[in-house]
Amino acid sequence: MNPLIRRHLLTACALLIGVAGLHAPSAQAVECIVPAKPGGGMDGACKMMRKVLPLHAANAADAPIKISYLPGGIGAVAWSSVVSQRRGGPDTLVTFSGGSLLNLAQGKFGKAAVSDVRWLAGFGVDYGMIAVRSESPYKNLRELVDAMRSEPDKITIGMSGTVGSQDWLKVAMIARRAGIDPRNFRFVALEGGGDSFAALQANHVQVVSGDASEAAASIRDGTFRVLAVLSEQRLPGVLAGVATAREQGFDVVWPIIRGFYMSAQVSDADYRRWVAVFNQIMATEEFQRQRMAGGLYPFAMTGAQLTDYVSKLVEQYRRQSQELGLVR
Repeated sequence: MNPLIRRHLLTACALLIGVAGLHAPSAQAVECIVPAKPGGGMDGACKMMRKVLPLHAANAADAPIKISYLPGGIGAVAWSSVVSQRRGGPDTLVTFSGGSLLNLAQGKFGKAAVSDVRWLAGFGVDYGMIAVRSESPYKNLRELVDAMRSEPDKITIGMSGTVGSQDWLKVAMIARRAGIDPRNFRFVALEGGGDSFAALQANHVQVVSGDASEAAASIRDGTFRVLAVLSEQRLPGVLAGVATAREQGFDVVWPIIRGFYMSAQVSDADYRRWVAVFNQIMATEEFQRQRMAGGLYPFAMTGAQLTDYVSKLVEQYRRQSQELGLVR
């Protein structure tokens, strides 16, 4: 057989296996692990996959997508469970975000390395945002910053993670642009965006530093007000009327990649199968509609290309964290 024809046939077979063989004959459920409590962007990622994956898989009814929650350490518990092989198999996906990569860069996952897992797919990009309750006296970011400057100890800010987390860095960068020391602020560490907005609604915190996708899912009933999005330009959809931080005089942009990784112990064949599935799914109009509905913006990268991207991003975060004195 002509080598070129043979190569094309093998590629076609791999794609077919990736879709038709997504669920094994044993009807084992695909597990999607959320490294946080229900609610928030990571939970949204798994729920989006639960909608789109069955449309491209055989025997979907016999092998449903199971969502499991492993909160703790802003992703550290889930990472440890997969790396140690306590969890994770050929049909287990773990969602991650830019915050996960930042924690990895800062050593918050212990002695961890990018190569400890298989990076499967990056399927969208999110952006940072700052939100308050709808009855808050602050109508824009400038008003909030002015209040934080005059009485920094009277405004409590809810965020995922502790000092050095991406939610902390968003506020710290805005504060520094305004000539304010962020160490004077009162932060409350919470476990994911769901917890942050619940704390905001209950008035346990007055401000939330989080992600645009989390805000898009939470503001539809008018309970919250987003003061700024940390994107290059205004975002489409439900947040279209929200000014960027740049528009309000604070040159801060914070993009957040979202995606999935798998156990490093997964076989090459299973990994290639999943890469093929995601490549096909992310090219469909239905996936793009679901991504937009989830408040995410176009980004699609899989396999070796994603692994290289993650490696460079983690190194960039490590350098930034060193410059801010967060790591040695």
